[in-house]
Parts: sequence; structure tokens; C-alpha cells
Amino acid sequence: MSAEGNSAVGEHGVSKRAKAANRKVVKPESRLTMVRRARKINRELAEVFPYAHPELDFRNSFELLVATVLSAQTTDLRVNQTTPALFAKYPTPEDLAAAVPEEVEELIRPTGFFRAKTKSIMGLAAALRDDFGGEVPGRLDDLVKLPGVGRKTAFVVLGNAFGVPGITVDTHFMRLVRRWKWTEQEDPVKIEAEIAEIFPKSEWTMLSHRVIFHGRRICHARKPACGACPITHLCPSYGEGETDPEKAKKLLKYEMGGFPGQRLDPPPGYPGRPAPPLGTSG
Repeated sequence: MSAEGNSAVGEHGVSKRAKAANRKVVKPESRLTMVRRARKINRELAEVFPYAHPELDFRNSFELLVATVLSAQTTDLRVNQTTPALFAKYPTPEDLAAAVPEEVEELIRPTGFFRAKTKSIMGLAAALRDDFGGEVPGRLDDLVKLPGVGRKTAFVVLGNAFGVPGITVDTHFMRLVRRWKWTEQEDPVKIEAEIAEIFPKSEWTMLSHRVIFHGRRICHARKPACGACPITHLCPSYGEGETDPEKAKKLLKYEMGGFPGQRLDPPPGYPGRPAPPLGTSG
């Protein structure tokens, strides 16, 4: 090989080594750093969503339990539009347990999977009547024995009707905690366990509300509104969604985008507009 060829090879090799030396080495995030970042995200979400709350309309633990079961595979809005007629006709577990299944099916049809859901809510109503004196139990072990009730539903009821802390691992929660690198788990029970180690128990219920609010309004599954997100400086997945601020604003949902929320009867302090009843436009 000529001297000129050797020179070219040498320069190329030096160039590659120089680029490698200048390339920034990103160190893996330590457990302590991740925990601190996670807790800061929670604090900042508390400032963004001081009004975070369960987005199902309910007046008591029985209504919340039934509404949560009905919310599977549909929106809270559709449940909220459906339950007023259901609870007007069947206000107690005893009433619902003694109902005609076909009539219940017709009332809850808008929520989808209405036959399976009718079986679940009538079954849990019968169990409440027969095993718990018509009252919703305030223990996890008792709740998960009811038809159609898993850990997610149980923690919604415990946290919002009984004041018992719990982490609600729904699809939004699962998506965000993985995007934020709080966990790599995919199983809801394992996710729940890992997140529970990061935050004090007193934060579990409100953490769930804040994360779910953020997932529904800003950090969507398909098109996250990264350019309108208030916690981009803490997000390791920034850039997965739209980063242009003006375009990102158009992706915001509910009160963040100036639209009605999911509740027909939102709690005091909610800054958005109530959702419209079934069959009307908002």
C-alpha cells in the first residue's frame, strides 16, 4: 500500500477515535436519582392538577363500586352518562340484586360488554346483600372477592370512598410510569409493588389521580403533547410526541384544551365545564 494510502487510513482511524472520545457518555440513572426525579414529578403534577379527582360520578361507596366496574373498556364519561338512570332505578345493592337482568342490560348498554357487566354488577350486589349486610366492605381482601372486582377497582373504592391509600394501575398509569422510567414491569401487580416503594403511602391515592389526569389530558398513548407538557425537564421520553408548542396545544384534552371534562357533576374547584348528559351535545 502506498504512503498516501497509509496516511488516509490513519486519518480515518484518528477521526473515528476522536468522534468516539467526544461522544457524550450517558450514565445509567441511579436508583436514588430516579426516586428523586419521580417524587419531583409528583410534586409538580400536584401544582398542575391541584383539582385532580376520581372522574366517575358517585354519591356513595356502592355507586362508586358499580361505576368502576362499568368503566372497563369504556370512558368514564360514558359511564357517568349511563349511571344516573341505573341508580335511580336501583339505588341499593338489594334493589340491583333483585333486578331483571334484561332490564339492567338495557340500561347499561351504552358502556359496552353489557351482558358481562350486568352479570358482574348484579353478582356483586347479591354478594353485598348476602355477605356484607348490604354495605360495601372497606378491606381489600373482601373487595377482590366480589364479582368483577380486581385490585384496580378495589383501590379506586378504598382510596376515594374509605380514605385508604392505594395505587390505581390503569392503562394511563401503566403507560406513564414506564415512559418516566419508574419501572420496566408490564404486570399491573408488579408495577403497583414497585411504585409503592418509591412513594410514601400517604401519596398513593393522589399520585394515581395526578398521573391519570396527566395521561388523559397531555401524555396520550399515540400522540403525547410533549410541546405543551409542564414536566418535560423531568421526562426521559421527551420527544416521543409532538414537540412544537402550537401543534402540541391542539392535542390537549378536557379542560386543558378548553373542552368539557368527563363528569356530569364535577367536584368544587374543577376548572372545566361539566360533561353533557347522554343524548345531548356539550
